[in-house]
Amino acid sequence: MPDTTAESDNPHAGHAMPGSASDESIPQSGPPPEALSGPAHAADTVFAPGTMAEAREQLRREQGGANFTLVSIDRLEAQIAEGEDGYLWEANAWYGGDIDKLWIKSEGEGEFGGTLEEAEIQALWSHAIDPWFDFQAGIRYDIRPEPDRAHAVLGIQGLAPYFFEVDAAAFLSDEGDLTARIEAEYDQRITQRLILQPRVEIGLSAQDIPELGIGAGVTGLEAGLRLRYEIVQQFAPYIGVEWQRQFGDTADFTRAAGGDSDRFVFLAGAKFWF
Repeated sequence: MPDTTAESDNPHAGHAMPGSASDESIPQSGPPPEALSGPAHAADTVFAPGTMAEAREQLRREQGGANFTLVSIDRLEAQIAEGEDGYLWEANAWYGGDIDKLWIKSEGEGEFGGTLEEAEIQALWSHAIDPWFDFQAGIRYDIRPEPDRAHAVLGIQGLAPYFFEVDAAAFLSDEGDLTARIEAEYDQRITQRLILQPRVEIGLSAQDIPELGIGAGVTGLEAGLRLRYEIVQQFAPYIGVEWQRQFGDTADFTRAAGGDSDRFVFLAGAKFWF
């Protein structure tokens, strides 16, 4: 009798292997032309095309084409320094979709019991240039310090490698003054609720602007640490410390006005969004 042990023990016995003669019946060149000869949307052959067009548009809006809104107060804080206590805010709001958004940004600061020292508002069109960064363009208006000024704005904002959040912008004022600002921050989670955030901000100017107390070059540096606790995802109080340093003529202007060009401040504030 013939020996069939080898065949019965082989799990691939009777199976056609790629490249074998019995593999010739398997299609090798994709779908046949007939598969592409029907309507673009097969459901149109069953339901009214107008009804299906409305359904597809609703799906597009809900699954990628929808517009959303976010309002966030990234910094609302008291700054405690020797002989000079103040407050600061940084707020953002946007409306739009994945590609295009309208951004409104505002920030300012002042002394407790004193006048508002600085305040600005920006209105920007934001366009995604890749999955990580947006190009932004628009206008900025300074309410303080006087004199009030308007600026054209060009910048980028997004998430750099290793999850550093970056916001860099150049400003050209209606007086022809060119300045720039670069901000970077990083959220380091210690626990699911406790987060340490290093933050750096650098200011630059292409020329002296004596009426605003700004000198040419690197005008100032703010480097700090904020430790926040997310009571809920939308609300997190924080404490921190920050080193604030001005350079060159900017520091000279500040000292001439009786200010401190090099100081450490303690911070207490809150971050929230809705």
